[in-house]
Amino acid sequence: MRKLVLIINILFVAGIASAQDLPLKLRTAFNRLQQDSQCRYASVSLTVMDAKTGDVVFAANPDMGLATASTLKTVTSATAFYLLGKDFQYQTQVGYSGSIAADGTLNGDIIIKGSGDPTLGSWRWENTKERVVLAAIVSSIQKAGIKKIAGRIIGDESVFGTQSIPEGWIWQDVGNYYGTGTSGLVWRENQFDIKLKTGSVGSLIGIGNTVPAMPYYQFKSELLNAPAGTGDKAYAFLPLGNQIFYLRGTYAADQSKKSISAALPDPAFDAAFRLADTLRRLGFITGGPASAASLVATGQLMPAMRTTLTSIASPQLSKIIYWLNQKSINLYAEQLLKTLAWKAGQPVSTMNGVKVLQDFWKARGIDPDALNIVDGSGLSPGDRVTTKTLAQVLKTVKPEAWFPDYYESLPTYNGMKMKSGTINNGLSYAGYQTKNGREYCFAIIVNNYGGSTSAMRQKLFRTLDELK
Repeated sequence: MRKLVLIINILFVAGIASAQDLPLKLRTAFNRLQQDSQCRYASVSLTVMDAKTGDVVFAANPDMGLATASTLKTVTSATAFYLLGKDFQYQTQVGYSGSIAADGTLNGDIIIKGSGDPTLGSWRWENTKERVVLAAIVSSIQKAGIKKIAGRIIGDESVFGTQSIPEGWIWQDVGNYYGTGTSGLVWRENQFDIKLKTGSVGSLIGIGNTVPAMPYYQFKSELLNAPAGTGDKAYAFLPLGNQIFYLRGTYAADQSKKSISAALPDPAFDAAFRLADTLRRLGFITGGPASAASLVATGQLMPAMRTTLTSIASPQLSKIIYWLNQKSINLYAEQLLKTLAWKAGQPVSTMNGVKVLQDFWKARGIDPDALNIVDGSGLSPGDRVTTKTLAQVLKTVKPEAWFPDYYESLPTYNGMKMKSGTINNGLSYAGYQTKNGREYCFAIIVNNYGGSTSAMRQKLFRTLDELK
């Protein structure tokens, strides 16, 4: 017994010594990082907190507002858990205006009324896949006895307003899959693929097909074949006042995918277009062309849905947030941010979502000036958040019943559970780590570093290794 007590005492003392030694080790590691040549002109910040007590274990420049990139998603997803609840589900309504005649003719329009669901048509779940959703809608039309549609197929995206791109996003991003805009009616995560016809270095890259086919858009390539090792630097630029996509930049010869993913400018229209096409192929007679609420002619009212045919539920919020953080899906974060405004009864916009988020954390002691953001995903280079704020959010959510779902949503990098963020010359990580039985939450950000991202990443990992 005495031997057991002695061993326990030794381990206890060793644990205290290790805990006391950690700030010194972190200081040494942080100084090494800050003095590195890649950080000569950089701004660097690190905050480490005890995840249980909130005590600051180490802080360097904790109140410096920096561009977070995608680590901002830890805040957006936590706020959504609090305000929407882990079991929250979006409901997309499908119905019709007008009435059904005795011969099965619908004298009215079929309407897909979006609720902001970011998963409709997504490939990530079986019941959200495009073919499954379209089959469910067609089945509901058949069950209603509709055989002919005299009117249009309309995608109604109006619930989220008309501004799809958050203020502060850059033009180079918004034509690409990761920079797609929000919509009240998201479809297939608002993206599609463009297949490339590569050739000799320096020559123009040709455009093959698109997946799915996009017959209502044209594509012009100014994209050049580049030497092996230079990577994918191809960008799609949205049509501006026309139907033409431009591809610009370079694409390395050793890239195996031979395709890029572009943003879908009008997902509500595309959802209506796919349903109309499916109905025609199945023998239904349809009247007017597919449309979106935003395309209803000026001076005409959007027809009201008189009868609901079916309601399509999204996966639960906890499952949406899993993919949001695991794959850093900007669209999911922005849709949730607008949903926060909707839930609060505010006019739905990105900025109102930001206000709801800031007010929520202000009530929990976080100064809005330390959470100075213009979006929910971190894609804007204008976002400014402190590492202290990120660590405070991570500490605050720890006791919540839904914390296991939140924790599980975070990816694993360098053997640590944490969300990453990458933006132009900016790199960040925020997450959790246990050392000698003590749980820590942390955030580290570097802005305006020089040299390669891969080298900078390894140096951040080396600093965070002191928490292992």
